[in-house]
Amino acid sequence: MNLAVMDELPLVIVDVMRGGPSTGLPTKTEQTDLLQVLFGRNGESPMPVIAPTSPTDCFQAAFDACKMAVEYMTPVMVLSDAYIANGSGAWRLKMLNDLPTITPPMATAALRDTFSPYKRNEKTLARYWATPGMPGFEHVIGGLEKDCSTGVISNNPENHDRMTRLRAGKVAGIDVPDVPVFGDKDDAELLIVGFGGTFGHLYTAMEALRSKGEKVALAHFKFINPLPQNAARVLLGYPKVVVAEQNLGQFAAYLRMKIDGFAPRQYNEVTGQPLKVSKLTKAFSNIIHQ
Repeated sequence: MNLAVMDELPLVIVDVMRGGPSTGLPTKTEQTDLLQVLFGRNGESPMPVIAPTSPTDCFQAAFDACKMAVEYMTPVMVLSDAYIANGSGAWRLKMLNDLPTITPPMATAALRDTFSPYKRNEKTLARYWATPGMPGFEHVIGGLEKDCSTGVISNNPENHDRMTRLRAGKVAGIDVPDVPVFGDKDDAELLIVGFGGTFGHLYTAMEALRSKGEKVALAHFKFINPLPQNAARVLLGYPKVVVAEQNLGQFAAYLRMKIDGFAPRQYNEVTGQPLKVSKLTKAFSNIIHQ
């Protein structure tokens, strides 16, 4: 993964989380790889992370990841879990003509003979892609840091700082959809926050509380890195917020790091079992009435 980050290569990696660490609970589900896929590499190595929310969402998540990888010249992580992997659902395969176009930043004839592997699109910061065998576009890439202008190996400290910021800025600037808010989004007393494969459990718990007259909303994240542009506005817009996840608080910690002033309550389980709606509704009701 680090080599793909340094070389800025389009690559999609699928991590299906199960109970760990080590062999752990190989047939059970958890959400314990989140910090690993965000930060588990040496150096500053940012990668986009997409977490499908259901079995029927996996096709779209994989397509989004491929589109992102190719258009931004970056490795992308699809972060699924064993609950989704062992699940199923009926869904209609989209017609290929209805899918968005994937437009790679291919090197054009205008760049011939002046090409450098780290010439970038000014808007997306993606480097231009010259495929092997194109006359006039010969170049070398690899794990060593390269000069941002010439593409040759460079140990220059200012150049390394600039390249590090360019790689980070490219990922941070990827355009992702807003996080959706379900339920009483305008006047909820409690906002439930989750990511990935817990969507069905959290949504059902929210609806159970609303049926009892509680004002509750759900913000469920599919795009983890970069976060949607409306994330801060949503997360800071409710009197009480609880982040529910199948780990000891990894997503809550990540959101605190990314959003100034965000101080959520937490609901954490690491049992290897799917979340139970009855336990969720009891815990969330206690938070509302504290």
